[in-house]
Amino acid sequence: MAKTPSYLMYGTLNVLVLKTLSWKPMHGYAISNWLRERSGGTLAVDDAALYKSLHRLEEFGSIESEWGMSENNRRAKYYRLTAAGRRHLRDERAAFHDFALAVTRVLRTV
Repeated sequence: MAKTPSYLMYGTLNVLVLKTLSWKPMHGYAISNWLRERSGGTLAVDDAALYKSLHRLEEFGSIESEWGMSENNRRAKYYRLTAAGRRHLRDERAAFHDFALAVTRVLRTV
């Protein structure tokens, strides 16, 4: 499967990160792996873009972070969804769904 172009990922990364964290708190590497696994390898997230998204979402109050120990017994920053983040995810998911349907309609036009 082809890797998603970075310009497409940029506009969707926040909602993808929120969706990932809706499952459980995770550190950055786990978030990246979760997205890659769930997408069959299509969504390979650049580390810099992922951490920019995490910082933005933290500034918005959609996620919170705290330091903990990873599965490898290494220190890692864990991110978790806040109540505001759950609302943000719900709103963004609806908006993205509508947008994707509209783009699909246009691309299917003969």
